[in-house]
Amino acid sequence: MRRAYSTSHCALELPEYHPFPKYKYAGVADALRHELNIQPAPAITWETLALAHTHDYLQKLRTEGLSRQEAHKVGLPWTQSLLTRALHAAGGTLAATQDALETGLGLNLAGGTHHAYPNRAEGYCLFNDVAVAIAHLQTRGWRGRALVVDLDAHQGNGTAVFFQKDPHVFTLSIHALRNYPLKKELSDLDIGLCDAAGDTEYLAALEPALEQAFAFKPDLVFYNAGVDVLHNDRFGRLGLSLPGLAERDRRVFAKVKQAQVPLVVVMGGGYNRDPRTTVAAHAQTYRLALDELGAR
Repeated sequence: MRRAYSTSHCALELPEYHPFPKYKYAGVADALRHELNIQPAPAITWETLALAHTHDYLQKLRTEGLSRQEAHKVGLPWTQSLLTRALHAAGGTLAATQDALETGLGLNLAGGTHHAYPNRAEGYCLFNDVAVAIAHLQTRGWRGRALVVDLDAHQGNGTAVFFQKDPHVFTLSIHALRNYPLKKELSDLDIGLCDAAGDTEYLAALEPALEQAFAFKPDLVFYNAGVDVLHNDRFGRLGLSLPGLAERDRRVFAKVKQAQVPLVVVMGGGYNRDPRTTVAAHAQTYRLALDELGAR
């Protein structure tokens, strides 16, 4: 049975009615408990984080935390539980990356915190887990080419900045053009979609984007599989159906299978007004990854 990593063992203290969907991490783990060997995501070390994030930023988090203004920009109140959970989410992505290199497929039922910059937190994101995982590999002598396929509804602005000067990493972001962040960064390939874009428009944009991205000939793919692209998401501004989301995922997995490269799947965003839809959509993505790639 394939392994997956979860932060469902990590508490997160939030005010009542806060929009962050902390319910989904335990919900997705529970939905997949008979299909995956779900393990608690290990905490990443500060030494590993320092391979990607700046010393001053990490030291601030360790000693004093975020100011009220900084926490407001992140959208989450500063607590020790927030920091602990972020350490485990990043550790889950690193563990999933190691699984991918060993078995072809790595799964983190968290992560995808693509708004974190080298020196600051933004948009629910303290650490950029994918950037840290790639930095870890490169520091250990890995000389491959990495592709980041970011299909969250929000542009992966932090990820774009991390790799703008790295010729060994290609970043693709398909997102709602008028969505957060207001200031977009420059990915290798950015596709901004109009508000309420549905299945037809989305999939029409996806196909040529994947063709261009996979022409990079990656040796490893990271997939930020945000489900905030669905209709009725609080923050997504797009309009995909669940079947349309499944087709999105199948097309990504088909490209990975064709390229015969390892894949790491991270959760990304999902804030549907119906919590059951959020959980079902994320679980659907991981099931499709198992169906399409789990037997490799």
